[in-house]
Amino acid sequence: MQGPVPGADGAEIPVLFLDDTLVAVSKPPGLLVHRTRLAQAQTFLLQRLRDQLGRRLFAVHRLDRPTSGVMLFALTQAAARHLSRQFEAQRVAKQYLAVVRGWPEPEGCIDYALADAEASAAGRRALRPALTSYRRLATVELPVAVGRYPTSRYALLGVQPHTGRRHQIRRHLAHIRHPLIGDTTHGEGRHNRFFRERFGVERLLLHAREIGFAHPRGGRMAVSAPLDTDWGRVLDGLGWADSAEPARDKEPLCRRQSPRTSSSTSAAWPLGLIS
Repeated sequence: MQGPVPGADGAEIPVLFLDDTLVAVSKPPGLLVHRTRLAQAQTFLLQRLRDQLGRRLFAVHRLDRPTSGVMLFALTQAAARHLSRQFEAQRVAKQYLAVVRGWPEPEGCIDYALADAEASAAGRRALRPALTSYRRLATVELPVAVGRYPTSRYALLGVQPHTGRRHQIRRHLAHIRHPLIGDTTHGEGRHNRFFRERFGVERLLLHAREIGFAHPRGGRMAVSAPLDTDWGRVLDGLGWADSAEPARDKEPLCRRQSPRTSSSTSAAWPLGLIS
């Protein structure tokens, strides 16, 4: 079965694809995937979807709490193993949409090792390789002085993480000085406040647009998650309504993970420097 399963007033999680091996859903922003030691939420995605479908689910990847978009869950242990191996081997194609402050280069790779969150919490400093590519899809310059300049620039990016570190996209974009709008941890409060006042958006503007993977029964498939009304207001307001489709016909910018792990690694690399 393919296509959204309608919900009543957001009570149901929109189902994008469902068969006897897996389910793909559109995760709303602000919802935890599952309960953690640090966040004991009253409700979380795994529980709500389990109750909605009436069957056991197996988590095979994650999205940060403020991030919206497509997520996969396996319905059998065999499917969970099959999908988990693809994520571990970095054979899953993930495409995100992001709104950032400023105008990054038209395209590039961010090859920058990130501190492991669990090691840091234990008082150890452990860096893990992390690689993200992006393409600039649209730009705008508004005649509004949000910061110290008389105008404010923003960009819509298509982003592909090639590794799966915690908050990777958020941390990488902040590292190249183009933080995500709505990021209260790594972003800029003035620009977040501007988007709240101008568009009524009080969330992180990062959306998992599409995921491509090998189905447990054979063959590759891709599932896309539609954009919600918050995104619609931003895209319409900035003149970007026709710029948000996944770029399926483009060659990947980063062909494989770089072996470099030093925290001094360069921030953004143009096409061709990583092979």
